[in-house]
Amino acid sequence: MITEFRLPDLGEGLTEAEVVQWLVAPGDPVALNQTLAEVETAKAVVELPSPYEGTVSTLHAEAGETVAVGAPLIAFDVAGDEGPGADAGGGGAETERAQPNLVGYGAAPAASGRPARRARRAGAVPVADTAVLEAAPHDAEPTAHVETVVERPRSTPPVRAYAKRLGVDLVLVAATVGDRLITRDDIEAYAQRAGVADEGAERPQPSGAAAYTASLAGEAPEAEREVRIPIRGVRKHTAAAMVESAFTAPHVTVFHTVDVTATMDLLASFREDRTLSDHRIGPLAVIAKAVCLALGRTPGLNSRWDESAGEIVQFRYVDLGIAAATDRGLIVPNIRDAEALTLPELADAITRLATTARAGRTSPAELAGGTFSISNIGVFGVDAGTPILPPGQSGILAVGAVRRQPWEYRGEIALRQMMTLSLSFDHRLVDGAEGARFLKDVADVLEEPGRAMLLR
Repeated sequence: MITEFRLPDLGEGLTEAEVVQWLVAPGDPVALNQTLAEVETAKAVVELPSPYEGTVSTLHAEAGETVAVGAPLIAFDVAGDEGPGADAGGGGAETERAQPNLVGYGAAPAASGRPARRARRAGAVPVADTAVLEAAPHDAEPTAHVETVVERPRSTPPVRAYAKRLGVDLVLVAATVGDRLITRDDIEAYAQRAGVADEGAERPQPSGAAAYTASLAGEAPEAEREVRIPIRGVRKHTAAAMVESAFTAPHVTVFHTVDVTATMDLLASFREDRTLSDHRIGPLAVIAKAVCLALGRTPGLNSRWDESAGEIVQFRYVDLGIAAATDRGLIVPNIRDAEALTLPELADAITRLATTARAGRTSPAELAGGTFSISNIGVFGVDAGTPILPPGQSGILAVGAVRRQPWEYRGEIALRQMMTLSLSFDHRLVDGAEGARFLKDVADVLEEPGRAMLLR
């Protein structure tokens, strides 16, 4: 019988998701927990497992289409069901067989082993000499046709989108890199070898007299003068959150320039310590540690204003958000209970968080919550800014670039390594004196790391 699967709530009360790509097609057999599609919520790209074993009957949405939570997403022809159809959101006969494992949906995993990746049937696949394909992938003539089963190349959604834009076949790229995850660099390297140009790259446009002459001659421009990009996914969520925060919380930003020479010397000694060689301890990890220590002395900056309850909620833990710039936009995943981590553990957590974010695999759970955030604008060569608070948080610290510049040191002028810290906070929760005291506590640790021993 035909059974519908409706888009589940993927967490945090999200109301919709965009279908990034389907991994099945009508007529395909599917197994329990087999990945059906990749969908992009306002926070992350999520793989959607199948709650049924059967055959795909209908896809109710195309790739790129936005689907509301609870709306039909896909229909299955499920053998052995009796009675009127029950969808994935209901109970009844389906409940025993489709135990939830994804926010109320999905089938229970098998007793042993992990669900294997589905080998996708490619139908009649042209088999050609690989040297010919490498030299001219779009013009190669197949020498034979065989029916074969191939594995979908391993890559992330941003990489697949980039390959699609260039017209590069990921199957051909996979043949050159083996079984590992395909990266953007692999796509670019293959495109250069195959002579494929990135049509999305900026091209020089005629300007001034040249543009005027070209218009008189009736020459067509090399590219459109305007590009319209749909507002969706992370960008849509970020925009809504920032507008809400900017017009709800009264923002105040204070700045402090810090001599971080001692911290940079400490990090240099860490790099020479063999016992720490497995940890990438950088300035951001030290700043994260200093923030956790300073928050213990300024609880107002680790709080939330609960308007509906008329209360201030103070957190006795620190879920530290680290802003990460990705191809999909700005996201702020969190390090849970950061105050309980050592400096090497914080460094490992930051590295893991950044790697996952760049790969587009940050989960909704990692993006939920957060009590205080850090934005490292220094990686872009920026010294200072006025960051906007993530909704529900009372403070965010922007970390500027480290620069060598003349500075007063022990009564003399010396070249020192300097950094500017920018703290934005919610003035409903934090007074100016509290914000200044917090910033000074963080600065004291960076100027003299030994002062961390005095804080708790």
